[in-house]
Amino acid sequence: MTNQQPARVRFAPSPTGYLHLGGLRTALFNWLYARHTGGQFILRIEDTDQNRYNPESLDDIMRGLRWLGLDWDEGPDIGGPYGPYVQTERQALYHDYIDKLIASGHAYKCYVTSEELDAMREEQRAKGQPMGYDRRHRWLSDEQRAELEATGRSHVVRFAAPLEGVTRVHDLIRGDIEIESASILDPVLIKSDGIPTYHFANVIDDHFMEITHILRADEWISSAPLHKQLYDAFGWEMPALAHLPVILDPSGKGKMSKRKKIVDGKEYLALTHEFIEAGYLPDAMFNFLTNVGWNFDPEREIFARAEAIERFNDISSINPKPAALPYDKLEWLNGVYIRALSTTELHQQLIPFLAKQLDLDEAELAHSETLSELVPHIQERLKLLTDAAPFIDWAFQTADQITYPDPNAFIGRKMDAAGTVAVLEAGITLIEGLSAFTVTALEKAFRDKSEAMQVKVGPFLTPFRVALTGKTVAPPLFESMVAIGREETLTRLRNGLRVLKSYAATPVPTA
Repeated sequence: MTNQQPARVRFAPSPTGYLHLGGLRTALFNWLYARHTGGQFILRIEDTDQNRYNPESLDDIMRGLRWLGLDWDEGPDIGGPYGPYVQTERQALYHDYIDKLIASGHAYKCYVTSEELDAMREEQRAKGQPMGYDRRHRWLSDEQRAELEATGRSHVVRFAAPLEGVTRVHDLIRGDIEIESASILDPVLIKSDGIPTYHFANVIDDHFMEITHILRADEWISSAPLHKQLYDAFGWEMPALAHLPVILDPSGKGKMSKRKKIVDGKEYLALTHEFIEAGYLPDAMFNFLTNVGWNFDPEREIFARAEAIERFNDISSINPKPAALPYDKLEWLNGVYIRALSTTELHQQLIPFLAKQLDLDEAELAHSETLSELVPHIQERLKLLTDAAPFIDWAFQTADQITYPDPNAFIGRKMDAAGTVAVLEAGITLIEGLSAFTVTALEKAFRDKSEAMQVKVGPFLTPFRVALTGKTVAPPLFESMVAIGREETLTRLRNGLRVLKSYAATPVPTA
């Protein structure tokens, strides 16, 4: 069991790309632990890689976190007592502490040029030696350093890693991580442009932001001993550390890509904004991701956020093994959460998707009685919010915009064209004569007419569905008629009747 004092945890993305689902899961686990312990969840932006910095990605990261409901207590947009929360705004602090490391002998200036580094690597390769910096400027005298600086050479600052012993780091999930200390070959801490590397800025920031627990991706396992050495060099206590399991693609054979990937002929998403745009609900994604690498309860698939927070009490219970992403379960969960929405909530959730897919005005959709009428009748069929448009697009078209499939689609089972024409004509007459245009009145009238014409109800209703929507699969027929109104219904049925009559009158070619 981990320390249950209020935890200070951080999600520290680099704004060099869009928020990946693996990054979102990392943020979620940090958030859950902060909320369970009554601590703080901090958003810190690690933008020291200025060559790959993408300003759009920062907006994307924040949007993705907000979508999932991961609110932060301190961050670049809201500030906090340990700010600033963007690394390039903390340069003075890094330089103060690199000077302290140099003064204590734990870091040194290195003047090796890129050409010299290339030559060094080529020589190591030719001799079959391990690749890496050979520490050639670690023990320069003051006079040698002065001579190099006098030539105008730029420099980096490297860490003077311990040359003896073992560096041991405890991982809350994986146990102890050990390496020979000297295997860390004096990595760069400050680049020649004065910007710190990830490793140095990360350690400084975690210390001064008083981070108590670091939950990060397993790709950083190899850097843990270096970070431990840096904490030791400063005489600081290292936060508790946990490396989260990698997320595999659905096949379980490879790491989840940062791009859409084809697995067994199916395209799978990878970026958070892709899941948002595909029509997933944040509650479904929250439920799903919480169970990727951790398990809420083997007996329960669905749980509330508050329940997850209450149970997320032991970091060591996270499974270190890679976890394949079960997309089918995500789609199933999303359908469950869609069905749990009230019809009013679903109406509101569908608005931005329908507006984009059908080129409609969001404000008009918000007050659309047609949409309100249809939502209850499609809710059970939806797995994604983007699934709704193909079911109801016809309701937002004019009668003249409805296109009809093969005329044979009008003809129900064991019916012919002439009989189907008679059925459509009878239905039109019925609708024209109804005093009340309601689902109940329509259903009774049509069932009575079906019986009178000795046609089974299914085949009897088929031509009306196709004439009304242009589709063979649509929401319930009578509810659809009421949703668009009597006059629009009649116009569409008459249009369909004309198509069918034309087809019925066309001579059948002889062999």
